[in-house]
Amino acid sequence: MASALLSTRLFHPSQRREADGTLRELKSSFSGRSICHRSSIKTEISHSCRNGVAVASSLGRKVKRETVIIDPDYRLPIVLLGFAGGLVYSDNLVPAVPVGLLGLLLLFQTTRVRFVFDDEALEVKLGDQLNDSGENVFVGGKNRWKYSTFVNWEFWWPSFPILVYFKETQTKPEGQIHFFPIIFDGKQLYDVMVERAGSSKTSGPKLP
Repeated sequence: MASALLSTRLFHPSQRREADGTLRELKSSFSGRSICHRSSIKTEISHSCRNGVAVASSLGRKVKRETVIIDPDYRLPIVLLGFAGGLVYSDNLVPAVPVGLLGLLLLFQTTRVRFVFDDEALEVKLGDQLNDSGENVFVGGKNRWKYSTFVNWEFWWPSFPILVYFKETQTKPEGQIHFFPIIFDGKQLYDVMVERAGSSKTSGPKLP
């Protein structure tokens, strides 16, 4: 019995040491995993935060709008020339001459004048090469007006647009009015005007 008890006492410390060593290894192992896990989480969070900042920074930048060149539309000059031809046919030569000349002028202008809507302004250009149109012959200044200076704009008549009117404060502070014959795609012009210059207070319903 004594020898059995003695042998038990002899073996218990080593078993405890072994058990303690195993526990320390387990603790160390778990501790290491825990530290690694926390570290990886921190790394992921830090990486995500950096990505978030990058995304936020990207979203914060103003997206530049594409340049839109309104397609030409020959309907107005053709209608005027047809009307002038009808006047000639009915022997009304006096009114036929100015109407016919206006129709020819608009036909010529339709082949060369372009309305160009860039990121910040409407500009009148010339030809397919989009050459500078120079000074405005009626009111002076460049034929380029920022959308932020538009006070109002209008179409006559939306179903068959004849004239586009707009008022801007860039040329002079009290406001300058402009009229242009619509020798462009009316619907396309209307849509871009709404997008870039905002809805008009007095404009008619949107074109179909």
